Amino acid sequence: MTTLGFLILTIFIGVFAFGIIRLSPVYLNYLKVAGVLDGVYDEFDSQSATIGAIKKSINRRFDIDSVGVIDDRDVKVTPEDGGFSVVAEYDHTVPFLGNVYFTVKFDKSVLIRR
Repeated sequence: MTTLGFLILTIFIGVFAFGIIRLSPVYLNYLKVAGVLDGVYDEFDSQSATIGAIKKSINRRFDIDSVGVIDDRDVKVTPEDGGFSVVAEYDHTVPFLGNVYFTVKFDKSVLIRR
């Protein structure tokens, strides 16, 4: 392998590693949001829950887990047949290099039965 080939390979691997470093916090935040929704599901599934109680629990869990990407107002709680649908749908954009950005779309939902 020539020096030029090694340099190109090193730059390629470096850019790829930098992308992974930039996207890691985004996915860690998504895991927190998904954990909050799963926790709300565990807490209220097959119980007589209300929209207010579910929203309050989501707000409390976001505060505890330090979720700053979305707010409890961004989580939609809607009544459905026999329960409530809880949906967290959001985009997270992070800068990569210069004017290049990564935008990742997340969609997590749970169905809480009464």
